Amino acid sequence: MNMESFNEGIFWTAAIILMVQLIGVLIGYIIVRAIGSKIIHRSFNRMEKQRNMHPGRVKTLSKLAVSIFTYILLFIVITITLGLFDLDIAPLIASAGIVGLAIGFGAQGLVSDVVTGFFILLEKQIDVEDYIAIAGIDGIVEEVGLRTTQVRSFDGTLHFVPNREISVVSNYSRGNMQAIVDIGIAYEENVDKAIAVIQGACNRVAEEQGIFKEGPDVVGVNALGASEVTIRIIAKTENMMQWAMQRELLKACKEDLDAHNIEIPYPHQVNVSKEA
Repeated sequence: MNMESFNEGIFWTAAIILMVQLIGVLIGYIIVRAIGSKIIHRSFNRMEKQRNMHPGRVKTLSKLAVSIFTYILLFIVITITLGLFDLDIAPLIASAGIVGLAIGFGAQGLVSDVVTGFFILLEKQIDVEDYIAIAGIDGIVEEVGLRTTQVRSFDGTLHFVPNREISVVSNYSRGNMQAIVDIGIAYEENVDKAIAVIQGACNRVAEEQGIFKEGPDVVGVNALGASEVTIRIIAKTENMMQWAMQRELLKACKEDLDAHNIEIPYPHQVNVSKEA
């Protein structure tokens, strides 16, 4: 065996050892992340039962804890990987502070995201599964992180909103929601009779559904339109049930108004012809 063949053998042996080490690091990362995530979720589930915490709050904090754990684990994996290539990792460790990262990577926006996200979590402004409106987007919160907040719109679109873009939070899930229904009747109809019929339909829906917290009640005539008299219904429902109850009220009112021959106006076209 000549020297060239000997050196080539050493090279391939070192390459195989390095590859095995990299695979070992990757497998270790997957196993540790899976075990760590399971421990975090179990800890928060136990905390939910012991401290009677809101389920949405528990999901928010557990997902955040998993994200932080993953970031730390990735940093450790990157550090170990660089060490396998005999690179000097001391400068990387020395610059691991937030200020060093912000200056080194020009991440002023990242710092703003983290600070804003911290106060959103600290003040409990939003939780997972809340219905909110932020940055011109409304939908259901799927995840609240230190950098971004994930909101899924009702059409299925998932929005990733940087926390620094959140200036105003409108949370529709903190308390009962109000359902408002407007019913139009023709000017020729008796308003008092129509109100009585509509209130009867509201009472029937309330008995059948059992979801209303208050009402539904007919508050009276709300507007006089071009071709209709608008009668308004107001009720309070459980969170996220206001739209379903609005649909049920509209259906019941239409059926009862038809049964009592009370006209619900619709656009008419009148043709007038003159004879010379």
